[in-house]
Amino acid sequence: MDSIDCAIISELKQNGRASASEISKKVHLSVPAVAGRIRKMEQTGIISEYTVRINREKTGNKLLVFIFVNIDHTANIESFRKSITAFDCVLECHHVVGEYDYLLKVSVEDTKDLEDFLSEKLKKIKGVASSNTVVTLASIKEKINV
Repeated sequence: MDSIDCAIISELKQNGRASASEISKKVHLSVPAVAGRIRKMEQTGIISEYTVRINREKTGNKLLVFIFVNIDHTANIESFRKSITAFDCVLECHHVVGEYDYLLKVSVEDTKDLEDFLSEKLKKIKGVASSNTVVTLASIKEKINV
Protein backbone atom coordinates (compact mmCIF):
# COMPACT_ATOMS: atom_id res chain seq x y z
CA MET A 1 0.00 0.00 0.00
CA ASP A 2 1.20 3.46 -0.85
CA SER A 3 -0.04 6.92 0.12
CA ILE A 4 -2.63 6.95 -2.68
CA ASP A 5 -4.11 3.63 -1.49
CA CYS A 6 -4.27 5.09 2.02
CA ALA A 7 -6.03 8.20 0.69
CA ILE A 8 -8.55 6.02 -1.19
CA ILE A 9 -9.22 3.99 1.95
CA SER A 10 -9.64 7.19 3.94
CA GLU A 11 -12.28 8.39 1.49
CA LEU A 12 -14.07 5.02 1.61
CA LYS A 13 -14.06 5.11 5.42
CA GLN A 14 -15.85 8.44 5.31
CA ASN A 15 -18.30 7.28 2.66
CA GLY A 16 -18.35 3.62 1.67
CA ARG A 17 -20.74 4.47 -1.14
CA ALA A 18 -18.41 6.99 -2.78
CA SER A 19 -17.91 6.34 -6.47
CA ALA A 20 -14.52 5.96 -8.11
CA SER A 21 -15.28 9.25 -9.86
CA GLU A 22 -15.81 11.09 -6.57
CA ILE A 23 -12.70 9.54 -5.03
CA SER A 24 -10.58 10.28 -8.11
CA LYS A 25 -11.21 14.01 -7.70
CA LYS A 26 -10.03 13.94 -4.09
CA VAL A 27 -6.91 11.81 -4.62
CA HIS A 28 -6.01 13.38 -7.98
CA LEU A 29 -5.96 10.13 -9.96
CA SER A 30 -7.94 8.97 -12.97
CA VAL A 31 -11.21 7.11 -12.44
CA PRO A 32 -9.91 3.85 -14.00
CA ALA A 33 -6.79 4.02 -11.81
CA VAL A 34 -8.88 4.50 -8.65
CA ALA A 35 -11.26 1.70 -9.65
CA GLY A 36 -8.29 -0.58 -10.33
CA ARG A 37 -6.68 0.18 -6.99
CA ILE A 38 -9.96 -0.46 -5.14
CA ARG A 39 -10.42 -3.75 -7.02
CA LYS A 40 -6.84 -4.80 -6.15
CA MET A 41 -7.36 -3.94 -2.46
CA GLU A 42 -10.56 -6.01 -2.49
CA GLN A 43 -8.83 -8.97 -4.16
CA THR A 44 -5.92 -8.93 -1.71
CA GLY A 45 -8.24 -8.64 1.28
CA ILE A 46 -7.13 -5.18 2.40
CA ILE A 47 -10.75 -4.14 1.87
CA SER A 48 -12.70 -7.05 3.29
CA GLU A 49 -16.25 -5.69 3.19
CA TYR A 50 -18.42 -2.63 2.83
CA THR A 51 -20.81 -1.95 5.65
CA VAL A 52 -23.19 0.57 7.13
CA ARG A 53 -23.07 2.12 10.58
CA ILE A 54 -26.34 1.84 12.46
CA ASN A 55 -27.41 4.18 15.25
CA ARG A 56 -28.09 1.60 17.98
CA GLU A 57 -30.31 3.90 20.03
CA LYS A 58 -32.63 4.56 17.09
CA THR A 59 -33.06 0.82 16.58
CA GLY A 60 -34.06 0.40 20.24
CA ASN A 61 -30.75 -0.98 21.51
CA LYS A 62 -29.98 1.67 24.09
CA LEU A 63 -27.68 -0.39 26.28
CA LEU A 64 -24.08 -1.07 25.28
CA VAL A 65 -22.10 -3.40 27.52
CA PHE A 66 -18.71 -5.04 27.58
CA ILE A 67 -18.55 -8.51 29.04
CA PHE A 68 -15.35 -10.24 30.10
CA VAL A 69 -15.62 -14.03 29.93
CA ASN A 70 -13.51 -16.87 31.30
CA ILE A 71 -13.62 -20.35 29.81
CA ASP A 72 -13.04 -23.24 32.20
CA HIS A 73 -11.01 -25.50 29.92
CA THR A 74 -9.31 -25.16 26.53
CA ALA A 75 -11.40 -28.06 25.23
CA ASN A 76 -14.44 -25.74 25.37
CA ILE A 77 -12.94 -22.85 23.40
CA GLU A 78 -14.17 -23.86 19.93
CA SER A 79 -17.65 -24.56 21.24
CA PHE A 80 -17.72 -21.14 22.93
CA ARG A 81 -16.54 -19.39 19.77
CA LYS A 82 -19.19 -21.02 17.62
CA SER A 83 -21.95 -20.37 20.13
CA ILE A 84 -21.13 -16.74 20.91
CA THR A 85 -20.90 -15.63 17.27
CA ALA A 86 -24.46 -16.87 16.67
CA PHE A 87 -26.00 -14.13 18.84
CA ASP A 88 -26.96 -10.97 16.95
CA CYS A 89 -26.57 -8.82 20.06
CA VAL A 90 -22.87 -9.71 20.21
CA LEU A 91 -21.24 -7.05 18.07
CA GLU A 92 -17.66 -8.10 18.74
CA CYS A 93 -15.81 -10.98 20.37
CA HIS A 94 -12.10 -10.68 21.13
CA HIS A 95 -9.71 -13.28 22.52
CA VAL A 96 -7.64 -11.32 25.03
CA VAL A 97 -4.62 -11.67 27.29
CA GLY A 98 -4.88 -11.06 31.01
CA GLU A 99 -7.33 -11.95 33.73
CA TYR A 100 -10.06 -12.92 31.24
CA ASP A 101 -10.13 -15.04 28.10
CA TYR A 102 -12.63 -13.10 25.97
CA LEU A 103 -14.07 -9.61 25.71
CA LEU A 104 -17.53 -9.19 24.20
CA LYS A 105 -19.15 -6.00 22.98
CA VAL A 106 -22.89 -6.46 23.32
CA SER A 107 -25.81 -4.22 22.36
CA VAL A 108 -29.24 -4.83 23.91
CA GLU A 109 -32.46 -2.91 24.39
CA ASP A 110 -32.43 -2.62 28.18
CA THR A 111 -31.38 -4.27 31.43
CA LYS A 112 -34.06 -6.94 31.06
CA ASP A 113 -32.56 -7.97 27.71
CA LEU A 114 -29.12 -7.91 29.30
CA GLU A 115 -30.29 -10.17 32.12
CA ASP A 116 -31.82 -12.54 29.56
CA PHE A 117 -28.61 -12.64 27.53
CA LEU A 118 -26.44 -13.26 30.58
CA SER A 119 -28.68 -15.81 32.29
CA GLU A 120 -30.32 -17.60 29.40
CA LYS A 121 -27.64 -17.49 26.75
CA LEU A 122 -24.09 -16.68 27.83
CA LYS A 123 -24.01 -18.65 31.07
CA LYS A 124 -25.57 -21.67 29.38
CA ILE A 125 -22.72 -21.99 26.88
CA LYS A 126 -20.64 -25.00 27.80
CA GLY A 127 -17.36 -23.94 29.36
CA VAL A 128 -18.30 -20.43 30.48
CA ALA A 129 -16.86 -20.35 33.98
CA SER A 130 -17.39 -16.70 34.86
CA SER A 131 -18.15 -13.30 33.43
CA ASN A 132 -17.85 -9.66 34.43
CA THR A 133 -20.13 -7.07 32.84
CA VAL A 134 -19.39 -3.38 32.39
CA VAL A 135 -22.25 -1.09 31.34
CA THR A 136 -21.34 1.99 29.30
CA LEU A 137 -22.81 5.33 30.32
CA ALA A 138 -21.78 7.08 27.11
CA SER A 139 -19.67 6.34 24.05
CA ILE A 140 -17.26 9.24 23.63
CA LYS A 141 -15.49 7.83 20.55
CA GLU A 142 -16.35 4.77 18.57
CA LYS A 143 -14.93 3.95 15.15
CA ILE A 144 -15.73 1.03 12.91
CA ASN A 145 -12.33 1.02 11.22
CA VAL A 146 -8.85 2.05 12.16
